[in-house]
Parts: sequence; C-alpha cells; structure tokens
Amino acid sequence: MAEHGAFVECCVGMFGLFKKDPVEKLRKEHAELLARAHKMSTVDRAKSDALVAQAAEVEAKLVALQSGQS
Repeated sequence: MAEHGAFVECCVGMFGLFKKDPVEKLRKEHAELLARAHKMSTVDRAKSDALVAQAAEVEAKLVALQSGQS
C-alpha cells in the first residue's frame, strides 16, 4: 500500500508542472486583446475601444496579482 501512496505523490507533483502561471496567462490575454484591438482599429473603432478597455481590465488584474506576489 505504501507504493500506491508514493505513486500518487509522484503523479500529483508531475502534473503540477502543467499548471499555468496566472501572471503569464494574464500577460498573454492582455497581449492578445491589444493585438485584436489594433487590427480592429481600422475596421470598427467602437469595437477596438471595447477591446482596449478589456485589455485595461486585464492589466489591472495583472498589476494587482503582481503586487500581491511581491
């Protein structure tokens, strides 16, 4: 039975490698929103502005998360 416990601990540690860093996830989302806003700026300014606003919200979350980690 002890072997089973070691196996579970190994798997939990191994799959922990695949967890996404929340800061990196927010950075990626922020960059994608800004890229979409830039593309949209020549087509539909209102949608572009909405995407920039979303990016600002993500940036605020990112700053709050980073200040909490420091």
